[in-house]
Amino acid sequence: MKKGFIALLTLVMLSSCQEQTKIGFVDNGKLINDYQKKKDIEAQFEVEIAAFNRRVDSIGQTFQAHAAQLQEKDPKMVQKSSQDQYQALAQQYQNFQQQSQMEEQQIQRRGQTQIDTLIKTVRAFVKNYGEKNGYTFILGSNEAGSVMYGKESQDVTKEILEALNADKK
Repeated sequence: MKKGFIALLTLVMLSSCQEQTKIGFVDNGKLINDYQKKKDIEAQFEVEIAAFNRRVDSIGQTFQAHAAQLQEKDPKMVQKSSQDQYQALAQQYQNFQQQSQMEEQQIQRRGQTQIDTLIKTVRAFVKNYGEKNGYTFILGSNEAGSVMYGKESQDVTKEILEALNADKK
């Protein structure tokens, strides 16, 4: 009876030891920054921002040229009509600057919204990847040090990034 109990206890201990906790970690920065979809979003917004900047510069140059013309007509701006024209031009330029700032903020908000959505997508993907591949935990490494050390063999950043980019296609 005693030998049977010891054999049963040994069997239980061995079977519980076989269930290993599978833990991996990813470099959050690398995963997000090397994700092709993020690169595509950034490229799209770079084009949009460049077009915005060209338009703002062009309108700004138009205002400057108009101001220069007013000053050429009356360098000392003594005449009341010249002063009124210059003030009107200054008011238009101020309105233009406010409108430009609002538009720039809208572009930034749209970009941040897309990046936030992208991060949620990556998190969901990592969760699904972990479940499919038998991970108990997939930790995120970042500059703040949530994972201070991890064996290279446990770094699954490359595998997840490849699967994530393949999933995008």
